[in-house]
Amino acid sequence: MSLAISPAARDALARWLDEERALNGAAEATLRAYGADVAGFLEFLAGYDGTPAGPARLAGIELRDMRAWMAHARGRGLSARSLARAVSAVKAFFRWYGRREGFEPTAALSARAPKFHRKLPRPLAEDAARAVLDVVGETPDTPWIAARDVAVVTLLYGCGLRISEALGLRGRDAPLPDVLRIRGKGGKERIVPVIVPARDAVDAYLALCPYELAPDAALFRGLRGGALNPRLIAKTMERARAQLGLPATATPHALRHSFATHLLAAGGDLRAIQELLGHASLSTTQAYTAVDTARLMEVYAAAHPKA
Repeated sequence: MSLAISPAARDALARWLDEERALNGAAEATLRAYGADVAGFLEFLAGYDGTPAGPARLAGIELRDMRAWMAHARGRGLSARSLARAVSAVKAFFRWYGRREGFEPTAALSARAPKFHRKLPRPLAEDAARAVLDVVGETPDTPWIAARDVAVVTLLYGCGLRISEALGLRGRDAPLPDVLRIRGKGGKERIVPVIVPARDAVDAYLALCPYELAPDAALFRGLRGGALNPRLIAKTMERARAQLGLPATATPHALRHSFATHLLAAGGDLRAIQELLGHASLSTTQAYTAVDTARLMEVYAAAHPKA
């Protein structure tokens, strides 16, 4: 961490990150991003004032300080999306630091992050998703690897799992029950129903897998018996989309997007889909309504005789 940050501020940042890890279950990648964002802000303050910011300076933070930092960041080419994330991290830090030091961080919390257009999820069409499930098992020469790949992609599309969640399943999870208890981002736990095709695909893999599946060992294995690398599933999707002529957006994560979009199109309740995906905020799930509306407008424009 930069020497431009005072020892007290450095200690506070480290303590905050430790609490985020221990109490909120923040992922290491998230913590690294938080740390870099807040450290960047503290370094800016040091340059802005000519001296490392200590507790008194942080307690006296003003809105103009926040605005100056944001203008500086934008001037250095930081995107609106990245700056919005950084502002969110700085605000979270100040909420914690204000409670710890006994002051109201109103100025920091009142700063408005820049607006940006969120990228819409890029799901596959229903027929394309079905085709992917059909072809992913055709390329591998080894039957158990073919069955493994089918099982993983069926869990992504059939249950809406993240690739990390599917590959995080252990031997004790097999055979799959009617519902899975999944711990996702930030340690958030959710209940996910397991559809019959997903359970059958995993059973087919289990029947062929040559490795002993100890309760605490990874359920899905690589060729030499170690835990399956997610990059291998990405390569499986690369082969499938090349064979089917699908765009580069047809990734493993696109299958999770497809799960949500197709449920919504079939009349699924938005709150229920939020729970199934494990989204902390409904606004994240609402992106799928925009996808559904966009597709509806495409159909309208292509099919309406007056369009």
